[in-house]
Amino acid sequence: MESSSVSADLHIILNDICCDAGHVDDLFPFFLRHAKQIFPMLDCMDDLRKISDLRLPPNWYPDARAIQRKIIFHAGPTNSGKTYHAIQRFLSAKSGIYCGPLKLLAHEIFQKSNNANVPCDLVTGEERVYANEDARQAPHIACTIEMCSTNTPYEVAVIDEIQMIRDPARGWAWTRALLGLCAEEIHVCGEAAAIDLVTELMYTTGEEVEVRNYERLTPLTVLDYPLESLDNLRPGDCIVCFSKNDIYSISRQIEARGLECAVIYGSLPPGTKLEQAKKFNDPDDPCKILVATDAIGMGLNLCIRRIIFNSIVKPTINEKGEKEIDSITTSQALQIAGRAGRYGSSFKQGEVTTMHHDDLIQLKEILSEPVRPVKAAGLHPTPEQIEMFAYHLPDATLSNLIDIFVSLSQVDGLYFVCNIDDFKFLADMIQHIPLNLRSRYVFCTAPLNRKEPFVCTTLLKFARQFSRNEPLTFDWLCQHTKWPLAAPKNIKELVHLEAVHDVFDLYLWLSYRFMDMFPDAVLVRDIQKKLDDIIQVGVSNITKLIRASQSAAAPGIAEVVSEDFPLSRTKRDTRAVSDRHSARSTEALSIAVDVPGERRAKNLKAYRSSTRQEGLKSYGRGSLANRLLREGLLTQEMLRQLESEWQDQHRNGRYGIGSKRDDQNSSKEMEKEKK
Repeated sequence: MESSSVSADLHIILNDICCDAGHVDDLFPFFLRHAKQIFPMLDCMDDLRKISDLRLPPNWYPDARAIQRKIIFHAGPTNSGKTYHAIQRFLSAKSGIYCGPLKLLAHEIFQKSNNANVPCDLVTGEERVYANEDARQAPHIACTIEMCSTNTPYEVAVIDEIQMIRDPARGWAWTRALLGLCAEEIHVCGEAAAIDLVTELMYTTGEEVEVRNYERLTPLTVLDYPLESLDNLRPGDCIVCFSKNDIYSISRQIEARGLECAVIYGSLPPGTKLEQAKKFNDPDDPCKILVATDAIGMGLNLCIRRIIFNSIVKPTINEKGEKEIDSITTSQALQIAGRAGRYGSSFKQGEVTTMHHDDLIQLKEILSEPVRPVKAAGLHPTPEQIEMFAYHLPDATLSNLIDIFVSLSQVDGLYFVCNIDDFKFLADMIQHIPLNLRSRYVFCTAPLNRKEPFVCTTLLKFARQFSRNEPLTFDWLCQHTKWPLAAPKNIKELVHLEAVHDVFDLYLWLSYRFMDMFPDAVLVRDIQKKLDDIIQVGVSNITKLIRASQSAAAPGIAEVVSEDFPLSRTKRDTRAVSDRHSARSTEALSIAVDVPGERRAKNLKAYRSSTRQEGLKSYGRGSLANRLLREGLLTQEMLRQLESEWQDQHRNGRYGIGSKRDDQNSSKEMEKEKK
């Protein structure tokens, strides 16, 4: 009661309560006053709830609601001609817009349209290319879906890959295009799994959906046998991996057999991807094998005879934004497998199989399952909504504003709020830099991979110099990236060049939003093309880079480049996934030490034995355990079981591996515990 921080009136209330002259309820006004100081949104909760009410997204687009639009859904699998028919209508219209998920797809339609003497502009986040020399806007536009205008009227609009409306990060862009495009006809292309959702969404706008179904144009066969060995490769084969390390390992094995292979993965620049695809497709080029990630699922026309899944386990992001390992979905499997036997290519039918027999059994199960229907469409808070929040909460950070918005937002069953972790990460990173809210919001929506430190630190420097009103010039960028750059000598240098390419992309992206502060877009685009050529040289010599990386690495290091996949859990059987993942890691290990003749089973047995012994010896240090947990090869339950067994063996005087009977008993106990 002697505290000087307590106000006089609160002193009196507390004294009355202690003397039984007052009630504890008398403290509530003081509690409420304090709560409003800590949580200022309590004073304006009703206004904030109205601002964050996301239950009627169609009302956000009055121009689209003012016209009666015709919605045509072209539904079908990969290689069914659904997009072709939509594009034919796009080309015949007086004006039109194509909205695709990738720059490569937008660029393809841009070229196809201009080749057909239909003037068409290209609009992506980083680039504007005009069909007319005087930079007048053409009546047709091919763009990435985030860049579509909801204010410009068109006769025809095409929305490609509509099933991505459920994407946890980018789904909002498809929702915005579907509800907001101001076009007389909207042609939607994608999986039949999205028909019901699109129909329901259009019901809320009073618009009917016409569905046109398409069948695959060429047959696709799931083979009854796996590849098993790279010696069984044939021209036109494509091996699909879900990690860079697997790509590096397999491409080296292939070239060790005297074969040439092309390499395509997500972080390669678009120009390098196109060059590798051209090399693989060229009948006169000796390169007849392709090693790629699921990046081939969209945006590239490839002459593939047979798709071979090196693994059917892929790192994914769950609805909480956590990384986990899980088997690929039916939709993903069909999208990738459907690239085989493309209509119009030299292969009249496609084939699909796996590298290993166990995976083939599961792949057949996955492909036999129906594609899960798309249940909801993504939404994202707009700059205007965040600005209204900031008006009521002037002292809140942008990250806090987003958190409060999401916590108060109301959506109906047809929608969900997209994952905003990347946005918050950038908001926290630049929070200390003095920027106005609109500029801060733009910087936080920049398309970058937050796992690339060089790109993130560059954005930080961009924002800092921007806040000082100092233009970011070409000379400044060259000094920061140490341009000009030489061809890579190892994998680490190749990865850095890819990051520098992303930095140039980031500069170009910002230059179209802050032209005065990023004035040298033309010069940056020129050196980006030169960098693309340098990366192409590196990818063409990728096996040499792998050998250089391994010779420079310390003995015993198997991985060429680290891939950060902090895993939370798995949806399917953890033990089965761990075993499959262990097999892949074992294969990478055998490749790294150059033993191509070793059998997979023999390598797996030796690896597991050495791993178990090393794990028991170094458990106290924790480094191996942490690495295995991080890579998804070990779960917390398995770790506790290992600790218990190791302690029992230590007490019994057995420091090595227990007897075969002990191993069998412990395996049964672990199986029971997991079940």
